[in-house]
Amino acid sequence: MAEDMKQAALDYHEHPVPGKLSSTITKPTATAGDLSLAYSPGVAEPCREIAKNPEDVYRYTGKGNLVAVITDGTAVLGLGNIGPLASKPVMEGKGVLFKRFAGVNSVDVEVESESPQAFIDTVARIANTYGGINLEDIKAPECFEIERQLIERCSIPVFHDDQHGTAIVTAAGLLNALELQDKKIEDVKIVCLGAGAAATACMKLIIACGAQRENIYVLDRKGVIHSGRDDLNQFKAMFAIETDARTLDDAMEGADVFIGVSGPDLLSGDQLKKMAANPVVFACSNPDPEINPELAHSVRDDLIMATGRSDYPNQVNNVLGFPFIFRGALDVRATKINEEMKIAAVHALKDLAKEEAPADVVAAYGGSPLSFGKEYILPKPMDTRLLTIVSAAVAQAAVDSGVATLPYPDFYPLENLDRF
Repeated sequence: MAEDMKQAALDYHEHPVPGKLSSTITKPTATAGDLSLAYSPGVAEPCREIAKNPEDVYRYTGKGNLVAVITDGTAVLGLGNIGPLASKPVMEGKGVLFKRFAGVNSVDVEVESESPQAFIDTVARIANTYGGINLEDIKAPECFEIERQLIERCSIPVFHDDQHGTAIVTAAGLLNALELQDKKIEDVKIVCLGAGAAATACMKLIIACGAQRENIYVLDRKGVIHSGRDDLNQFKAMFAIETDARTLDDAMEGADVFIGVSGPDLLSGDQLKKMAANPVVFACSNPDPEINPELAHSVRDDLIMATGRSDYPNQVNNVLGFPFIFRGALDVRATKINEEMKIAAVHALKDLAKEEAPADVVAAYGGSPLSFGKEYILPKPMDTRLLTIVSAAVAQAAVDSGVATLPYPDFYPLENLDRF
């Protein structure tokens, strides 16, 4: 990072007060009478009501619009295992995005845990405080078991955004890119470089959207995950296929889709040349993609490319998903975020990209028209229609699939965040 940008980032986080979030009081506190209602003796009344009927906690407290962003700090951005305390700026940042885009309140929780099970037990014991839990920056493969157990033990939505948020946005962009390239997801050969949390979730969701498992080549540090390997954990083994391909060079031959969730500069121009006509390349390593977009376009003039960066077209950005997924889940008081809700979010994002972007969004992104095409396969984060469309799709899917405990909200469709 350039020195001036580094200093600007440090100043941003330090001034005028440290951090990026603060609490807001939502009730009057100007008089002695106000305080007697806010605390003693008036606070005893909602306590009594909740003791009689625990569901009344949603009437008298902010639980229903509160998400905990929880980490153990073992896989923070591109920084690795820097520990829970050093992850706090990222967790606060996630809270900013929740509030800014979906009106969801959040608190960050950084857990010092000696083992994955200790982390699970800690989170499970405090989960009832919140309306939902966003797991963040937890390394694979531990993150899979952590999420699985917490979903089982908690009666509120538990969602590991590094897995499922990435997968939802990736799947939406991929479906649109394939449509533009005149290809069907059930027919394409897909190469996925990376076998961690995001890669695993992406491939599972893409299969749920129609891709064929036998057409997916997943690679880890040792090469293609194939049925002859005896070093695979249960999460990698689900992608083992019968193939003679062993290297990325082998796998790229005739591939229609490349999805990179790995590291910088791992895909060469020569490997890109091996792909089938009209390829789709998602090089999502951050901040440096698996192949530089300028290089990719110089090698192939028939590709559609996406990255994780905001300074190139087609950014695969989790903020397109998680704020609105939680918004929809919270508003129907869902007990979990299931596959139906994820797929509903995929199709909501996919379809929104096919609508002309409003003038304010166009202005926010430099003034050039934003219409469905090779450089616009996903909506932009500043598009306020995300709140309306994605939240509604997720809420409806929760109701239809039986995990909602409230009916579809009568205050939907959401046009703004005023009520929150």
